[in-house]
Amino acid sequence: MTSQSNLTEDLRLAYRTCPLCEATCGLEIAIQNGRAVSVRGDKDDVFSRGYLCPKGAALADLHYDPDRLRHPLIKRNGDWVEVGWDEAFAAIESGVMPIMDKLGRDAVGVYAGNPCAHTMAGVLCLRPLFKGLRSRNIFSASTVDQMPKHVSSGLMFGHPGTIPVPDIDRTHFLLILGADPLVSNGSLATAPDWPGRLRALKRRGGKLVVVDPRTSQTAKLAHEHLRIKPGGDPFLLMALTWVLFEEKGVNPGRLSEHIIGVDAVRELCRPFSPEAVEIRTGIDPSIVYRTAREVASAPSAAVYGRMGTSTVEFGSLTQWLIDVVNILTGNLDRPGGAMFPTPAHMPRRDRPGGKGWTLGRWKSRVKGLHEVMGELPVCTLCDEIETPGEGQVQALLTVASNPVIALPNSDRVDRALAGLDFMVSVDFYLNASTRHAHVILPPTGPLSTAQYDVAFYNLSVRNIANYSPPVIPKPDDEMDKWEILYRLDMIFSGQGALSGAAQMDDFIISIMVDGLATKEGSPLFGKQREILQAMKDLRGPDRMLDFMLRTGAYGDGFGLNPGGLSLSRLKEHPHGMDLGPLEPRIPGILRTTSGKIDMAPDPMVTDVRRLVEAMNHPEPGSLVLVGRRHLRTNNSWMANIPSLVSGPPRCVLQVHPDDASRLGLADGATAAVKSRTGRIAVPVEITADIRPGVVSLPHGWGHDLPGVRMGVAKTHGGLNSNVLSDDERFDPLSNNAVLNGIPVEVSP
Repeated sequence: MTSQSNLTEDLRLAYRTCPLCEATCGLEIAIQNGRAVSVRGDKDDVFSRGYLCPKGAALADLHYDPDRLRHPLIKRNGDWVEVGWDEAFAAIESGVMPIMDKLGRDAVGVYAGNPCAHTMAGVLCLRPLFKGLRSRNIFSASTVDQMPKHVSSGLMFGHPGTIPVPDIDRTHFLLILGADPLVSNGSLATAPDWPGRLRALKRRGGKLVVVDPRTSQTAKLAHEHLRIKPGGDPFLLMALTWVLFEEKGVNPGRLSEHIIGVDAVRELCRPFSPEAVEIRTGIDPSIVYRTAREVASAPSAAVYGRMGTSTVEFGSLTQWLIDVVNILTGNLDRPGGAMFPTPAHMPRRDRPGGKGWTLGRWKSRVKGLHEVMGELPVCTLCDEIETPGEGQVQALLTVASNPVIALPNSDRVDRALAGLDFMVSVDFYLNASTRHAHVILPPTGPLSTAQYDVAFYNLSVRNIANYSPPVIPKPDDEMDKWEILYRLDMIFSGQGALSGAAQMDDFIISIMVDGLATKEGSPLFGKQREILQAMKDLRGPDRMLDFMLRTGAYGDGFGLNPGGLSLSRLKEHPHGMDLGPLEPRIPGILRTTSGKIDMAPDPMVTDVRRLVEAMNHPEPGSLVLVGRRHLRTNNSWMANIPSLVSGPPRCVLQVHPDDASRLGLADGATAAVKSRTGRIAVPVEITADIRPGVVSLPHGWGHDLPGVRMGVAKTHGGLNSNVLSDDERFDPLSNNAVLNGIPVEVSP
């Protein structure tokens, strides 16, 4: 990178939101002679105020990575051949359609990876593709991530996207479980500069308590660290609830008239006193009593949990209990508590009630696992590929994903992908997974596509809107992801490989407009032509976004609200628009059939029996494996960027000194780690930062496989922790994979 002082007069500055994690930090990018030469934090960004982590600083390195694919690849006789776009789509049509015509639409599956949530195309254009494909075999990274939160929110609030976030800028007490936002930059709670925000909490006299088996970076900043046993979070939360009822600490405040099921929760928590759960939490009961009193008595408080509370055996119960504690203490939907954002691209909802939400509309063919949010769990993906019979997945589309690295029992995933009849990957790397594809379609680089964080503004701790046009023009021989997805949609819907993206683009926007303009009582009723004319110069996700902004909470309503928000107005604010702090939204946001928060949904009530059984019959003592991450990594995305993988090796097994002594392990030596599904040999780091009985290995590594064309990632290959994770272990409510608390054997 060239320093700012060395730039010549032809310098121009461009601004965009970083797409590499959920924090949505603003970037200032210097462009010289058509090339990005430096990336800095945007000091004028309304949200991040110049904050920048190493990932954002490396965005241009990702864009210019020589290993990043620029043109489609087709595998011929085992070798990769670069081809034109029409030839690539024709090959897909000839490979997929005969399978679909002969065996049905369920014979074609899709796996969408985590990066899809970080692009407009991934959020806005994948859903139409799913509808065009009409297959029940849809899978995504959601079931190795946040699905328990969607389930609990859907059952309690009536919609799986109605997720409360901690109002960290105004809270007086923050209880964090299973999250390390100083390293992850936050997740399901979009906020740049978590370190600065948590230090501000401490400066204003608030208290930060972290619950984690590891002394994480966030735990080191906290006032108090509760070193819980892995998987102990639901027992701790039940005990906190027990104390609230026993000590008359229940005070929902204004929520009292908007909740049902409080008495049922009182009965459900009866077996879970602090003394009874100690065997599962490892936390002294006196600390549990004190923590419950502090949450109840603080001027405002928020309980927040993330990956460590989702990727466990009782993930859905844990996420439900987080909101139960927030509700019972009156801290849901009030400043300083857990609140609901009002994103600019969504309409404001003021009337409670609706159809409610359900799960299990269909089940998987092999194991009978239920659908959630229109998709099946990844823990049964291999079953659906490997098991013969009607509906067997014989062709697979992967989008921005690396399931061989990301999914449990990854050796099995590797074998399953290798056995597919046909595989298509939308990805700009030839990685551990796409090496099995027959056709790879690479989208253009991250600096050549527009950005608006559709997914993460739904989870933002402040109402923000920021649109970023492409920083570098897209080369004529490259395609944006939305164009690729729409052309695939044209193939799956029978329109043919040579059909362009424009036809699908026009069809989708017409459906969106008709959905509003044909609704009697809508202020835009009958105005389809005027609306489409107002957006005539836009295409793809930009046009969809303009429609969403103009009909959203702050929108101009296509003239009904002059001065309101539109894409053109948002473009006038390159540093973003601050739309204000979070505001109370209950009851209007509730979509349950009762119009109230359901504190005790039937599926949760039923699953508590399993929690009681687990408390009374804990697993025999053994070492358990938990994950961790580093500030320079985000899953397996950026393993090919030299600045992000340099330094001391990070793919090491952390072991407590007591366990190391007992097992005969030496610092820096190699340990053999074995689980039900696999075995790896990994370097050891002996540290008191891990709880005795627990070992920790980061995820997202293991790229040194034959056929991978990622030179840096192969050199720093590391070990894939998902060789050890078990696809037979999952939370039965959400079917989310269990990636933390895996029983393992460790030896020299």
